[in-house]
Amino acid sequence: MADTRQTEQMTSGKGFVAALDQSGGSTPKALKLYGVDESAYGSDSEMFDLIHEMRSRIITSPVFTGEQVVGAILFEQTMDRDIDGTPTAQYLWEQRSVVPFLKIDKGLLDEEDGVRLMKPMPGLDDVLDRAVAKGIFGTKMRSVIDAASASGIAANVAQQFEIAGQVLAKGLMPIIEPEITISISDKAEAEAILLAELTEQLDSLPADQQVMLKLTLPETANTYASLVDHPRVMRVVALSGGYSRDEANARLSENRGMIASFSRALTEGLSAGQDDAAFNETLGKTITSVYNASVAG
Repeated sequence: MADTRQTEQMTSGKGFVAALDQSGGSTPKALKLYGVDESAYGSDSEMFDLIHEMRSRIITSPVFTGEQVVGAILFEQTMDRDIDGTPTAQYLWEQRSVVPFLKIDKGLLDEEDGVRLMKPMPGLDDVLDRAVAKGIFGTKMRSVIDAASASGIAANVAQQFEIAGQVLAKGLMPIIEPEITISISDKAEAEAILLAELTEQLDSLPADQQVMLKLTLPETANTYASLVDHPRVMRVVALSGGYSRDEANARLSENRGMIASFSRALTEGLSAGQDDAAFNETLGKTITSVYNASVAG
């Protein structure tokens, strides 16, 4: 069962969730932004070694602690690796007081009916069992909404909650992430449909169950306030979705009760070529800015 201190931290702790879960498809871009060109590695294993070095450098930085970072989402390979000889999830909690989550989705299907559903997840039960054994608190899974399609969004949310049930059955906390693409022309309409679908699914959950939600920052502040207050929701976190860190922070600070779960916006400005002092200073400023936006709402 989950550590009660972790449950308390994720329910009411001040801070944000760091998304350190780039997968195989997004890792080359993440490394390039970090100053590591594709010429620096010749295989997937070398690439994943380099991204683990980057993530380890972030996690072991003295500025990366539970005082401002309440949780962190890991890629499966990161969960299976060590930091300073300690399994990553265990290191996060014991050395950094940061609650560990695991990304479990296997990527997206092609767009259909205005949405991109998640690919099948064969062997998910085994992954969840390993996660429990390694001290993971919860999971995260991402699907995408590209249009204000009522039927598409309904299917998207239904798939999320179906898999959330599988996660909850293992005693883990699911983060449900139906990301709305920030560039679509009918984003506000899509948000209204998503709000209704999420509310309907949440209302049907048993009284003793909760989930977390990870949502695109809305066009109108506090669009998701009723979800923040919903008794079946432990926490609502926000994705940066391609907004710059400054814009993401500005939007986040206007939304009561939402906290950040940024990925690219978190690592913006970090470089493999920085010495530790410059790296920690840059990361520290970022963490403080995202923390301030998270507690402002």
